[in-house]
Amino acid sequence: MAPESLLVAGVGDIHGRFHRVEAWLDVLEEARGRRVDMVLAVGDVEAFRHADDHRRKAAKRGMPAEFAEYADGVRAMKRPLYFIGGNNEDFEALHDAPDGFQLAPNVHYLGRAGFKELHGLRVGYLSGIHAPRFYEQPLKRPRSLDTAKQAGYFRAPEVEKVAQLRDVDLLLVHEWPRGLPQRAQEREVPPPGRTLPTYWIGNPITRRLVETVHPKWVLCGHSHRAFAVTLGGQGGRPVTRVACLNQATRPEESVFWMELQGREVVCAGWGISGQVSWQAGSLWGLGSLPSPQEPEPLGTGV
Repeated sequence: MAPESLLVAGVGDIHGRFHRVEAWLDVLEEARGRRVDMVLAVGDVEAFRHADDHRRKAAKRGMPAEFAEYADGVRAMKRPLYFIGGNNEDFEALHDAPDGFQLAPNVHYLGRAGFKELHGLRVGYLSGIHAPRFYEQPLKRPRSLDTAKQAGYFRAPEVEKVAQLRDVDLLLVHEWPRGLPQRAQEREVPPPGRTLPTYWIGNPITRRLVETVHPKWVLCGHSHRAFAVTLGGQGGRPVTRVACLNQATRPEESVFWMELQGREVVCAGWGISGQVSWQAGSLWGLGSLPSPQEPEPLGTGV
């Protein structure tokens, strides 16, 4: 019997734009001629259950409070969506479920750090960003704006939990691993119209985590820029392909889909046109990125 075929869509920082993402995925399904089996969001989803909370606490307060409709049952997510935490979330609602829970039908918070098997795929995840001052400190209940901000930082025990994982198909992180632009420059020249982001993007903790776990693929967000690079592959080390997703402003850089047979990605593409930009056996890097659009200012993960 042939292994099961899956279509998985990764989505960059949604920042509350759920209606837009759903419409994009409708188009992707039509282009690929099949349903999206699951959606993986890399943090800064901002699933505020109440419109008032969104207006007071969301990073993108000018956006409509769209998730409240899903929480109230007015709308239903068409496809299973699994998300990790970024540094902008409804941390009060997420705090008591560090191992994840279902917020609304088809909307699942994976948790702060750990492992889940989803549709037969082995998925590791680490929510939040690196803040050295708080890395060794215990996590406090987010009762104020200050403690809510601190909830968006991952802690040492959470990193150690993920570091124990092996045989991981996908690793979801919010903040980039450090040094991706430098790694890309060592290997290839940016295509016309593409410039490398600055080297300081990302954090060394996540980079060490990737080099310890050796996942097949990594999806990340936070810096609001699309990027593609391969890590490993030297001295017999396993290959890890990293896809960094833009925030959900335009689909060309904020949606990244993968078609799998069993646990192996056979082809992948950016955006919602359904066009393949990578196939198994091909190189993964700057040349795999979508055609350059009008550049946005480099994001800071607000």
